[in-house]
Amino acid sequence: MVNIAYLLLGTNLGNRSLNLSQATAMITQTIGLVTAASSIYETEPWGVTGQPNYRNQVLATETALEPMAMLAQIHEIEKSLGRKRRIRWEARLIDIDILYYNDWLIESPTLVVPHARLAERRFVLAPLAEIAPDFVHPVLKKTNRDLLEECPDLLAVSKMD
Repeated sequence: MVNIAYLLLGTNLGNRSLNLSQATAMITQTIGLVTAASSIYETEPWGVTGQPNYRNQVLATETALEPMAMLAQIHEIEKSLGRKRRIRWEARLIDIDILYYNDWLIESPTLVVPHARLAERRFVLAPLAEIAPDFVHPVLKKTNRDLLEECPDLLAVSKMD
């Protein structure tokens, strides 16, 4: 069965452009075909100030992996690219989050889909609405475009050239 998953990539350490391209290549090799990629966005850090700006991008993927297997593979990709998990919202070489997996609702101790704070974060919604503006959030029953228009987050998010 082919599943559609939307993934958010973020990086604010090292060569951010290279981090995103390496993560995308590894996702293609181990998770599935990348069918759409948003522009790259320069974004202010969310949750913890005093760290470098992020570069964020959303990918749409076709995958045969089940959600927990996908999460395990994402953690392997992050680890191989140098991610060390210590403090929540700390600066990082790469972060990959599952935003949506089909229109499924998943709640486990290690995975919540749709992503729990998706509607509160402009840095997620701007690239997501770029590639999937009409996808309807299965809980909030609003499109990504509408969620972006209603987003209360005022942090700067700007599309890179």
